[in-house]
This record gives sequence, structure tokens and C-alpha cells, in this order.
Amino acid sequence: MSESLQNTILDHLEDPHQLEVLYRQDKSAFRKAFSALDQKISGTAAARFWKERLAYESDGFNFLSSGDLIFIAVAVLISGTIAKLPQWMLWEEDVFIQKNFSFIFFEMLLYYFAWKEKLSFKTGVLLLVPFVISALFVNWLPLDYKNDLFILTCIHLPIVMWSLVGIAFTGALYTSPRKRIEFLKFNGDMLVMIAVLGLAAGLFSALTFGLFELIGINIQPFFEYVLVVWGLPAIPIFAAVMVRQIPELVGRVSPLIAKLFSPLVFITLLVFLISILISGNDPYNDRNFLMVLNAMLIGVMAIILFSISEFNPKSIHVWSLSILVGLAFLAVLINGIALSAIIYRLSQYGLTPNRLAVLGSNILIIANLISVMWPLTGLLFGKKQKEDVERRISLFLTYYAIWAAVVAFLFPFIFEILV
Repeated sequence: MSESLQNTILDHLEDPHQLEVLYRQDKSAFRKAFSALDQKISGTAAARFWKERLAYESDGFNFLSSGDLIFIAVAVLISGTIAKLPQWMLWEEDVFIQKNFSFIFFEMLLYYFAWKEKLSFKTGVLLLVPFVISALFVNWLPLDYKNDLFILTCIHLPIVMWSLVGIAFTGALYTSPRKRIEFLKFNGDMLVMIAVLGLAAGLFSALTFGLFELIGINIQPFFEYVLVVWGLPAIPIFAAVMVRQIPELVGRVSPLIAKLFSPLVFITLLVFLISILISGNDPYNDRNFLMVLNAMLIGVMAIILFSISEFNPKSIHVWSLSILVGLAFLAVLINGIALSAIIYRLSQYGLTPNRLAVLGSNILIIANLISVMWPLTGLLFGKKQKEDVERRISLFLTYYAIWAAVVAFLFPFIFEILV
């Protein structure tokens, strides 16, 4: 087997793609065979490249640096302290968290990326100012916490803060489509890591409760008062640092999930569309219908992005690409139904902040999907590159951020304060 693999490597020494295929089929065997060929292929470009790569990968698992660990500790302390303020100051905890969710979770991420991307002090201040202004604005906002405008602000403000984190992540290349796509992929990997850490934390808590209950001690109040408040902000911060420092840890999980779920989502959307047409149920008067649809359409965009990210132009997977094209087409049809539903509600019941906010986001999403469908179809027929699809997805990030800022900061003045 080893000799056969050696001969295969020699035959494809000038074929990087085939060497990569051989390596992924059996990394250990490839390493041994390549080592045995050292004298025969010494001096070739392929030998130099693979020698460096195999030596680098053999260094083992690189854990976080001391600087990363110190940052995590400080960030968790600050985020947890902010989350504890309502208990210490006797404020309404639910309302406080609702208002300041963005600053508890996103501010530390902005600091982290500003540090790692070596942003200038001036740039760091320019990114921090919107955070401070947003915090003052949302905590000053003289609206009841049940008011629709207040809820809209709290929903859209995290999108604005997330966009600022994206600027810090991309650094000087914030206009680069490739860097923006890298940020989106980073978020997908971070969500996977958050889910893993959340499950691990839940299992640890359950085991700890059980152990102490065996000796008659109830430590749940301690967990709720101390560990939960500081522990929950720690999960996304720790996940972000882990993904950035060790990208291979979950780098292939998000694309795998997207590929597995793309046919399932396609079937679900197809059945859903048929059900709307034949069931006679009227979705036009159901507000939740529109909100769920928007969330689903964002999910479709994520599936397309992560599926395309692993696309190999040398081996076109017609079936997978056809599913993605069909998925985008169905999403546009269903989004068209949602758009007509919003227009119907506006004509029947008049303009409200909720309907206008959903209308704006729906128009953006359908425009983004339509813009993605063209290069995606071209990719299926070999006339486009995956970068064309990624460029269309990244282009709309700015528009989403602008619309979120309009809803969060201007709607309260337009619909309530100035009316």
C-alpha cells in the first residue's frame, strides 16, 4: 500500500489538486509515503511546499496564547459586571438586559478584533463612539418597554453593533468582498462553537447540581447569582477567540451543516409553498408569519453562502448547485408572497412602525436573493465563479446595517417623539 501510494504521488507530483485529494484520503499514510520519497523528490517545488505544510501540521494543537487568555478574563469580567448592574442598582433586570444586550456581547468583540487587526487608536475611537452614543440613546429612550418602537429599537440595535464589529474584523479591508465573506463565515463558525460550549456548560451545571444535591447542598442560587451572569457573556467571547486563533477547529462544520440541510430546506419550502396555494389558509393577517419568513430567508442566504464556500471549481457538483439554485428561486417566490402580504396589511390597516420595518427588510432580502440567483445559476453552467456569488451577498451587508440604523435610531423620532 505504501509503495503504491508513493508511485501515485510521483505520478501526480505536479498536480496540486490530486495531491490534496490523496492527502485528505489518508493523512497518516500520505505523510509516511511522502517522507519515504524525500530523497527522490528533494529540490522540487512540490517537495518544498509539502515538507513545510506537513511539518507545520505536525506541530500539534496550538492552544490560546497568554494574551488571549488575559483578554478573555478581562472581557468576561467587564461584560459580567455590566450584566450585574441591575441587581446592584435595583433596576428592572429584564428591561436593562433588553436595552443593553448589544453592549454586553458585542463591545468586547469589537475590542478584540481591533487589537488583533492592529487598528490605529483613531480608528478604534471612531468605532467606539457609536457604541457609546447607542448606549446613551437606548437607555435614554422615553418609551415604555412594551411599546413597538422600543422593541424595534432593541431588535435592530444589535445588527448595527454587529456591523461595527464587522468593520473591526475587516480592518483596513472593510470594503473588500472577500474580507466581508470571511467575517460572515467566522460568524457561522462562532455560532457552532457557541452551541458546543453552551451544551458543555449545561452538562457541567447539571452534573454539579447533582453532585452537591447528594450531600444536601443546593448551589443553584450561587450559580444563578454569580456563574450564570458572568458565564453567559463568556461563551460568545471565548467562542470568538477560539475560532479566530484555531480556525481549523470548526472551520468545516458550518459548510457541512449547510450542505446537509440544503435539500431538507428545499423540500420544506416547496411543501410550504404548495400548502399555501392549496390549503386556503390566509397568511396575510398573521404578523408572526412575516417575521418567521424573514428569519427563514436569512437562513437560506446563510445556507447558500456556506455551501458555496466549499465549492471546488474543478469538480462541479451539479446536484448540489441545482438544489441551491432551486432554494434561491423558492425563497424569492415565498418572499414575494410575504411582500404582497405586507403591502396588503398596509393598504387595509394603514402604516405602522412594525409594518414599515418589515417591509424595508423584506425588500432588501428579496433584492439580495434576486441578485444572488443570477451568478448562482451562472455557476451551475460554468459561466460564473463562486466569488461572484459571494460578492453579491457581501454587497448588501452595508444596506442591512443602514436600514437597521434607520429603524433603531430614527423610527422613535418619526413615529412617536416628533409626532
